[in-house]
Amino acid sequence: MPVMLDLRKLRLLRELHLRGTITAVAEAAAYSPSAVSQHLAQLEREAGVELLRKAGRGVRLTPAAERLVARTADLLDIMEMAEAELHGSEGELSGTVRVAVFQSAMLALLPAALQAMREFAPRVRVQLVQREPETALHETWMREFDMVVAEQYPAHAAPHHAGLDRQALTTDAIRLAVSAVEHSGIRSVADAADLPWVMEPRGAASRHYAEQQCRAAGFEPDVRYETADLQAHVRLVETGNAVALLPDLIWEGSAPTCRLVDLPGDPHRTVFTSMRASGGVFPAVEMFRRVLADVATELAAR
Repeated sequence: MPVMLDLRKLRLLRELHLRGTITAVAEAAAYSPSAVSQHLAQLEREAGVELLRKAGRGVRLTPAAERLVARTADLLDIMEMAEAELHGSEGELSGTVRVAVFQSAMLALLPAALQAMREFAPRVRVQLVQREPETALHETWMREFDMVVAEQYPAHAAPHHAGLDRQALTTDAIRLAVSAVEHSGIRSVADAADLPWVMEPRGAASRHYAEQQCRAAGFEPDVRYETADLQAHVRLVETGNAVALLPDLIWEGSAPTCRLVDLPGDPHRTVFTSMRASGGVFPAVEMFRRVLADVATELAAR
């Protein structure tokens, strides 16, 4: 009689395929590296075929293992849909929704969305983790989150991952923010060529966009301050220590404390949600997505 393969061990094999090293799998799964190696060795014995081969100081998957990983993804989709049906069969929505979100969306959209979920689905537990959008999209594809709230800047497309959908939430204008007192004469990005800038760390879409705007204006920006905290950006700008390109969503719920200069072409950032197709049938996830969309619509109408 064939041995039934253990889904937990199959997940570890898939994690090795995605993460590349035993150490990375162990860290993600909260196991020791030796425990991961033992589980994978046991899976190989149960499967009856070679799954891993030595490659330098690490291991690589055999063609048989690659095929098994593809089937494991199918199994995980089925398990996810089965769990969705289980929670959806109850009279009241329940379960946990894991969401990755970037800072300005967390500040502007999430408080109202969480309040609505407490009213409409009090048994649903929403867990939020702040992540940079590109990282969050990848981690959602890897099943670490059920949904991601991400952003896309003009001429800087956010990465696409197979099996993840995409639904626009809102758009907001991007403007040059300067001190109303210290930099009253600034009227364009070019006027800020000699000033210190604050930007997000390298790799962020906003950083790439801001640098390109400066270069298009004929200069390389003096990025003297680097932080992912947009509230820190605001403080540096309003005190005259820096200038920055900021999206309007950062001002939601309060009046701007900086002078905002419109950019040519009226550029806008797009905020969107993304989730796995199999996760989309999970009723609590679907409801939270609808709630987010309603909140974004209300903000846009103000």
